[in-house]
Amino acid sequence: MINSLFINRELSWLRFNTRVLDQCKKDIPLLEKLKFIAIYSTNLDEFYMIRVAGLKQLFLAGITASGSDEMTPLDQLREIREYLHKEKLELEKHYHDTISALEKEGFYIKEYEDLSLELRDKADEYFFSNIIPIIVPIAVDATHPFPHLNNLSFALAVKLSDPLDDENFRYGMIRIPRVLPRFVQVSEDTYVPIETIVHRHAEEIFPGFNLVSSAPFRVTRNADIIIEEEEADDFMMILEQGLKLRRKGAFVRLQIAKDADLDILNFLNEHMKIFYKDIFEYNIPLSLEGLWGVVFNKNFTHLSHPVYTPKTLPPFTETASIFDTLDKGDVMIYHPYESFDPVEKMIKEASKDPKVVSIRMTLYRVEKNSPIVAALMDAANDGKQVTVMVELKARFDEENNLHWAKALESAGAHVIYGITGFKVHAKVTQIIRKSGDKLKFYMQFGTGNYNGSSAKIYTDISFFTTDESFAKDSTNFFHILSGYNKNRRLNTLSMSPMQIKERLIEMIKVEESKGSEGHIIAKMNALVDSDMIKALIKASKAGVKIELIVRGICCLRPGISGVSDNIRVISIVGKYLEHARIFYFKHSSPGVYISSADWMPRNLERRLELMTPIYSEVQKQKIIDILTIQLSDTALAFELGNDGEYTRVKAQEGASPLNSQEILENYYNKLYKSVKKHHETHDVLASKLLSES
Repeated sequence: MINSLFINRELSWLRFNTRVLDQCKKDIPLLEKLKFIAIYSTNLDEFYMIRVAGLKQLFLAGITASGSDEMTPLDQLREIREYLHKEKLELEKHYHDTISALEKEGFYIKEYEDLSLELRDKADEYFFSNIIPIIVPIAVDATHPFPHLNNLSFALAVKLSDPLDDENFRYGMIRIPRVLPRFVQVSEDTYVPIETIVHRHAEEIFPGFNLVSSAPFRVTRNADIIIEEEEADDFMMILEQGLKLRRKGAFVRLQIAKDADLDILNFLNEHMKIFYKDIFEYNIPLSLEGLWGVVFNKNFTHLSHPVYTPKTLPPFTETASIFDTLDKGDVMIYHPYESFDPVEKMIKEASKDPKVVSIRMTLYRVEKNSPIVAALMDAANDGKQVTVMVELKARFDEENNLHWAKALESAGAHVIYGITGFKVHAKVTQIIRKSGDKLKFYMQFGTGNYNGSSAKIYTDISFFTTDESFAKDSTNFFHILSGYNKNRRLNTLSMSPMQIKERLIEMIKVEESKGSEGHIIAKMNALVDSDMIKALIKASKAGVKIELIVRGICCLRPGISGVSDNIRVISIVGKYLEHARIFYFKHSSPGVYISSADWMPRNLERRLELMTPIYSEVQKQKIIDILTIQLSDTALAFELGNDGEYTRVKAQEGASPLNSQEILENYYNKLYKSVKKHHETHDVLASKLLSES
């Protein structure tokens, strides 16, 4: 029997991705709908190659229970497949509806056969100049074995006949490399799925043979890397080997064009042996993450959301030194409404400042051309002590992080690759600078990665401080990373796996003791940990008001009478990815915290994370105001019911929908203008204007 207190983790994730796809139902710009289709598709790829692949391994290993909901791996696989086969119809409908609406705006995604003669000529020209030189035609027969297909390989399977022997069909495929655009632009307003161009020219790719039929297809493999951790140098080698093995993981899904020739389907699956319910047939193009190459057409910007420019606000300015600013007091900023530039500027300035003697950072996910990493390399080359924790096990960023780790080491930085058995997910920077005959510490603690690109679309908090108690704890934290240390406990900060969960449960119990006077607000990406869920339910039974903003997975089942009926769970899905982890406990001191950790077993028990208290009353109020605005959202919010389903939150009759992200954009635009006229600090104005909003 399924435990009624818990919602299954995988099914909860599927409903999150449904909320992403459901953005296509809203009255939003058409190219934004294509973005959500691309996001949905990318999310689903990762889900299949990690979560579904993992469930298959559990099933093959004979595991009969997995998770607090007590669903078996087989039960989960059955529900996942049924859910996704139904949702495939929704995806197809949203794609076709969006493409039809775009055509009315003069924006087209057309198959080769639907092009005008003029545009066919352009597609042909592109084929001969750009496609045929690099595509790979592959024959499969007695002397040509079935090729290795990398994870997420995209190709055209072909069935051919020989004019001299038309009774025996030949089978093969045409690989379409990732360096080619998924959708080929043949005019300012028209794109063509590349496989339809390749199909048109298949007989030129296999000269002397007739094309009987073709079908685009795509494969998904198990992409989870399981490695045994060794010493640093060996670990790098083992990781590189693991990345190679990822390309050879077991097949877990086949996507293919609907109504594909049955002979082609049988030909493919004779070699792949994919369970028939993991074969998905689509009447829309495959590899829809390729829509990112379409949605930024400069001629159709009116079909996207207006671009919002993140603001740099006082006390930060473009000219003032970050260190001079922080000498005057702590600062908190909220991305992407406030610019990520001060974070990057802090590292760049430190790399050139002769007074700076040491820079320490954790890096989990950074962009490919990271100005932060470049500044760290400059600092190391300049002789500064640079210590960087580069988490090589950050999933799907392993290769990028491996590259940066080697580059930093070559520049003279001390690079830490992690702690055996744990991922390091904490976001912290510590800069040590001479101040007279003493050393002064400047720190930044965040909820998000040191990635300027994602900081434009992820909502996250950055907190800057020079507080001595934070300095001591951050120093201890980096010593734990780089040395031998069994005392993994801090004083002002809290660190997992030893402290964050313990501290959170303590604060939940404090609210529980206050009964109906208790109040908890927690914002995070995922709530999975059963101990945290049980603690929240116990507090709910005592009458505590609990408001949760959980973007993705939520395994807590709210609204059960007498059990969790004091718990409300909403998920906000919109223009920005809600990524900040923020916690409020009414009767604890200081009561407001930011963290790198979600409430999942992996974050609380198997990773090194940090939770940072916020002491400033003004900054605490700013965070509470942000949470209050999000809890009032009636445009982007979905509410979780006790049946595990989400329903869109609607405005009261006669009221306009409240879009929390638009409110914050408008507020920061207004704040940017206000700070030019007032001498108050940014945070005071923030509190005033947020309250007005």
